[in-house]
Amino acid sequence: MGKHRYGVIFDAGSSGSRVYIYRWLNAQAARVGDDAKDLARLPEITTKKKWRKKVHPGISTYGAKPERVGPDHLQELTDFALEHVPAEEVQNTPIFLLATAGMRLLPDDQRAAVLDNVCGYFQKNTQFQLPDCGLHVQVIPGETEGLYGWIAANYLLGGFDAPEKHDHGKGHSTYGFLDMGGASAQIAFAPNATEAEKHANDLKLLRLRKVNGEALEYRVFVTTWLGFGANEARRRYVQGLLDSYPGERELPDPCLPSGLMVNQTGHEILPGSPASNGSEPHLLGTGIFAECLKRTFPLLEKERHCDDAPCLLNGQHTPAIDFDVNHFVGVSEYWHTTHEVFAMAHKDRSYDFAEYQKQVTDFCSRDWRGILKDVGSQKWGKKVDEKTVEEVCFKASWLINMLHDGIGVPRVGLEPVKTPENALANKTNAMLDSAKGKGFLDPFQAVDLIDGTEVSWTLGKMVLYASSQMPAAGEALAVGFGSNTAGVKLPADFQYAGGRYEALPTDLDHESQWHDRLFNGSYSRRLPGILIFILILVVAGYFLCGRDRRNGICQKAMSFTGRQPRPRRRKPPGFLNSRLFGNHSPSYERVLESADPHDFELSDIDEAQIPTSSAFGTSTPRTGRSSGWATPLASARDMSPDVTRQSPVNKGYFDTPGSAGIHGLGITPLTPFERSGLMVRTESKEKLHVAPRDAGRSRATSPMRKGPLLTPFKESVD
Repeated sequence: MGKHRYGVIFDAGSSGSRVYIYRWLNAQAARVGDDAKDLARLPEITTKKKWRKKVHPGISTYGAKPERVGPDHLQELTDFALEHVPAEEVQNTPIFLLATAGMRLLPDDQRAAVLDNVCGYFQKNTQFQLPDCGLHVQVIPGETEGLYGWIAANYLLGGFDAPEKHDHGKGHSTYGFLDMGGASAQIAFAPNATEAEKHANDLKLLRLRKVNGEALEYRVFVTTWLGFGANEARRRYVQGLLDSYPGERELPDPCLPSGLMVNQTGHEILPGSPASNGSEPHLLGTGIFAECLKRTFPLLEKERHCDDAPCLLNGQHTPAIDFDVNHFVGVSEYWHTTHEVFAMAHKDRSYDFAEYQKQVTDFCSRDWRGILKDVGSQKWGKKVDEKTVEEVCFKASWLINMLHDGIGVPRVGLEPVKTPENALANKTNAMLDSAKGKGFLDPFQAVDLIDGTEVSWTLGKMVLYASSQMPAAGEALAVGFGSNTAGVKLPADFQYAGGRYEALPTDLDHESQWHDRLFNGSYSRRLPGILIFILILVVAGYFLCGRDRRNGICQKAMSFTGRQPRPRRRKPPGFLNSRLFGNHSPSYERVLESADPHDFELSDIDEAQIPTSSAFGTSTPRTGRSSGWATPLASARDMSPDVTRQSPVNKGYFDTPGSAGIHGLGITPLTPFERSGLMVRTESKEKLHVAPRDAGRSRATSPMRKGPLLTPFKESVD
């Protein structure tokens, strides 16, 4: 069966659900080869753009009708997954549905009902591997989502497999992770050694497993800020505007482009709507970005009391971030808000605070009608629509405040940043290449794809699961994460990756991987193996092509070298010349028809030519040809005129004349034939006339073997 394993995971977000399909080598296939570096890596996960699909809206909208979540929402995605996972691998492919912020906001009873119906639909309508609904179908906390994102980012950037190439100083080789969705935002990073020791109880212990079975352990801080996603922040912002202008019907909004009018939910006002006739408040854009920054700053809620210092925002504890070694990557809204409108020409452009703020300020101060015209001409690409440009000013202000006033990321372009002496400017689209060679040198970089793979928390989940499918080396503990506790005992809150390792029937054993090993460049016995493989093919071809074809090939080969092919000699009998090793051509029984001796014309011969010896082969041979048979010789003493007309009726073709022990031909051997021997079915002195249609064939044709479907030939005679 196949050497690959597959995994299917649903990201059930607030706005919709997206399915991802991933693939990796099973343990046996991944361990083929002698390269120690390959064995000391995490399993190689692959995915494709065509292996993911999204549908709207989110499953949280089925809280009041949970029984419809399967047929109305999940069926399209599961059918899509079944199209791309090989049919023979479906029952061995784990399926996960992990819900995020949208489902967290549902009442407990509705959330439980939706999850139960999701699990029931998977079990009844698919054969995907689903041993534990509680583990495979669940609402994950924001911290877990952030941890999976941290795994994905470091996996793609190489922080796990090649830490020596990503040394940021102080023994630090991993990257921090920032994610912002619609409802929440997450941060995950490994603090420096000092902070890790000081805040050990606040860290998560993460355990992965290499292909060779060895464990990788990291201590990571993760936290989530619910309500700090872009959409929830906007909702809180609009509520703040309403509170600032009580009783007003038109509220000036500095976070909208100049001249744009929208209702409280952010939709453009349509003619005849309540907002258009002044019956309810609406927002009018002023396009003053500096004012927008001031109004979004209070949304960070930095004034909240911090019970466990230090805190970043919302009064939540966060260890101090050392930006000398902690370089962050941001995904989701961090990417879309910084790149979709403001960096379409430089998709991998590094973030520069001064330049970015200038771009946003210029854009938001433009007249709304001019912006719409640019959208129509696709100035920023096909993906940038009217809704995107409506929201980008607010999102940009919120991102800037979150990054610099909330998390504390240095303002590149205004504030000095410590970098290694050999650091490059790192302000071009070579950012991803520098991450592989020198590591991210700036404290923050927004990313979407790394090496063509989307940086998604779902990838981190699948990396964790795939590593758990590598057999443990020695006493290596289970793969997963939990509280940072010392000792070998797993903590009570330990979250398994999704299943313990168990070899499956579709996994190829070590011996069945010979073809992969043979053509693997790192295999030490590759060249001898290829030579042996070629030799086997040559020997097999020799026996299969047949003797005649072999002889023809040999004669052609000899003609190319200028040598004359030697005549084929008859092989002596023996084992090597049997049907298995020798002559494969069929043997035929030679059957001669009875004939009238008068049909043969014999020529005269000089008696001087008659041999004097009674033994075969002692006199000069006079062989003739008759259907391939050599004419036997007769001794002189056996040749008597009395028997020259003896009828063959009285003797068989192979009878022996009475006075000699020599085999004859059914005609008396007194008058020898010409040197050309017995001519098969020669015509008589009087030429045979043409036979009628029912008379058969002429005797001038060569004799044929009789068979059940053949009738004896009829001759025409004078």
